[in-house]
Amino acid sequence: MLAIGAGPANLALAVAIEESGSPALAEGTLLLEQHPDIKWQRNLLLPWARSQVSFLKDLVTLRNPRSRFSFLSFLHEKGRLDEFVNLSTFNPYRWELSEYMQWVAHSLESVRVRYDARGQRIDPWRADDGSIRGWVVTLANGDTVRSRDLVVGIGRDPRVPDVFGELPADRVIHSTQYCTRVAQLPTDRPLRAVVIGGAQSAAEMFVALHKDLPACEPTIVLRSVGFQNYQTSKFVNELFFPSFVDEFYDSAPEVRRQILDEVHLTNYAGLAPPFLDETYSMLYQQKMLGARQSEVRSMTEVVRARVEGDEVVLDLRDRKSGKVEPLRCDVVLLGTGYEPRMPALVRDLAERAGIDDIAVSRRYRVDLGESAWGALYLQGVNEDTHGIADSLISVLAHRSADITGDLLDRRAVEVAGP
Repeated sequence: MLAIGAGPANLALAVAIEESGSPALAEGTLLLEQHPDIKWQRNLLLPWARSQVSFLKDLVTLRNPRSRFSFLSFLHEKGRLDEFVNLSTFNPYRWELSEYMQWVAHSLESVRVRYDARGQRIDPWRADDGSIRGWVVTLANGDTVRSRDLVVGIGRDPRVPDVFGELPADRVIHSTQYCTRVAQLPTDRPLRAVVIGGAQSAAEMFVALHKDLPACEPTIVLRSVGFQNYQTSKFVNELFFPSFVDEFYDSAPEVRRQILDEVHLTNYAGLAPPFLDETYSMLYQQKMLGARQSEVRSMTEVVRARVEGDEVVLDLRDRKSGKVEPLRCDVVLLGTGYEPRMPALVRDLAERAGIDDIAVSRRYRVDLGESAWGALYLQGVNEDTHGIADSLISVLAHRSADITGDLLDRRAVEVAGP
């Protein structure tokens, strides 16, 4: 089995396969990772940023609380368990969860991870009768890897709104590029930075700029009336239970759509409540101490973005008055999230495989027709059929069990024969 990407989704799957009791499946599983190491949200590993999800929703605990691959096992092995317990929190720092995931990858005994292996294209491997026997992945260095079963866990593509299409790439930084790109900017002059967006990633960049570019006076532009809390009701949070996936999957399409619309603020367009309070306190101190460095422009949208001379000019429309005025800056940072459609790699793969409609089963397997011997699984891009938690770490442990079970069941049927 071949998995594209060694992020949380495929690492959880690797652990489930290693614990499945099938040495053949584990020894035949390979994860391809495009980077030289594993980092979770690599360009937003800000030292103060925390996970919004409990550490108990790690790669394995909700599936197997006794697993040696748990977050607590990681802390124990690293000699950090006492200190973490003393923090009295369920929400670890993001960098600590990132270290945990690299530790998991290094702790695997049978499943292999190949680093610096960027997939460039995927082609179906067909039998003489045209049915799909498996997949051929071509890497950026020209190598090819062939496998019967393929799991794609690369996440969605970053969303860059069309209005910013005229701007050169060196003037635009998406949140997925933040740490790398900001480190390349000069710190000895007051760069004018404008952040676009009102959700967690945008707010994190806005706050981080005060330290990363101390001479900067950042502005953040958001369409809403102001920063909002994530919806954290314990009743609504039950929608993130792995058990809710069955209920959601079995619902009619119009019911699914209603649920997704109603729970939008549980994961999108909001901030974690403690971080929201900290951000407000930062702005309050600036205002009251007379050292104002930043500005929040709410109820505002960008209607055009262009370059004039050596400046970026954003035409901002006040949604209350309708007035449009220019804002001049040096760089634009986008906290605009991800494209809702399938990733480009998946769409390209579907076209090569002759798949017009990407339909995914309850166990995350794409319908390739009854004649297919090979299988294709998709992780983290199935919100429309599996619920809003599909792109989050909340369901990783149980989803990995679903996919592993499907892999083993298919093999068992073949061994048993007709």
